[in-house]
Amino acid sequence: MRRAIVLGGTGVVGRAVAAWLRPRGWRVDLVARTPREPFPDVLVADRYDPAALRAVVGGGADLLVDCLCYTAAHASALLPLLTDVGAAVVLSARAVYVDDAGHHVNSDEPVSFAHPVTEQQPTVAASGGDDFQSRCGYAACKVAAEQVLLDSGLPVSVLRASKIHGAGSARPVSEVFVARALAGNAVLRLAHPGYADHLTAAANVAQLVDLVAAAPGARILNVADADVPSRAAAAGAVAAHLGHHWKVRDDPGGDQPSWGQPRPMVLDTAAARRLGFRPQRFARTIGTEIDWLAAAARSR
Repeated sequence: MRRAIVLGGTGVVGRAVAAWLRPRGWRVDLVARTPREPFPDVLVADRYDPAALRAVVGGGADLLVDCLCYTAAHASALLPLLTDVGAAVVLSARAVYVDDAGHHVNSDEPVSFAHPVTEQQPTVAASGGDDFQSRCGYAACKVAAEQVLLDSGLPVSVLRASKIHGAGSARPVSEVFVARALAGNAVLRLAHPGYADHLTAAANVAQLVDLVAAAPGARILNVADADVPSRAAAAGAVAAHLGHHWKVRDDPGGDQPSWGQPRPMVLDTAAARRLGFRPQRFARTIGTEIDWLAAAARSR
């Protein structure tokens, strides 16, 4: 049986990778600092403790997925372990890209891309520091980590995702819509309902992880959903999934999700598609996150 190890395995991507690979004959070991529901059999290890990392990965695996690599130092600590790994995937983000004016998604000024963003789009300058938890430092640290991994020549695929949605998401994209639907709102007052964004389902990430495992290599791949939903379309998808009906009204003082912009940044996924990637649309994948949020709300 093929073995996959997921570092940061109890988060949104780890859950989706396990759900995708296990029915396809994989043994998936989820690694986290502490066990928690619904993961009673999680492997307990601190990803940032070299000895703990060796203990978990040192025996080798067919696939390693790292959801917690943010800096050059994190990447360097991973390299010695990858010689015993058939294929590796490291999560990165669209935040690394800059437009012609040098703006990125965490800049004070909004980004503006005339075309879908390919993997060849310029990025922010790399930083060898550890300031990955700040708005400005996050992308620079990610770029430095990417460079360490790709310069190694090892079979590491860097996946640049957008806002990831799914069960276990730290910032659920559907949260406000689920809350309003469960409250029975007949009218959804929504700020800028036409604002849109290119989102990434964790299930789409998992599909691409599976394809990478079958074709190991050093590469960068964008990963995103098949469509770019507006806030209004996303609200409609949530309501439909929950069997709810409402009217969406444009109200500048209404609910304002944490995503969406007048000119959305769109990721070009052609490179991933050449590997066989067939991303699903937002409405087909958001149900996992909706059900997770609804179950949590009802349990409260």
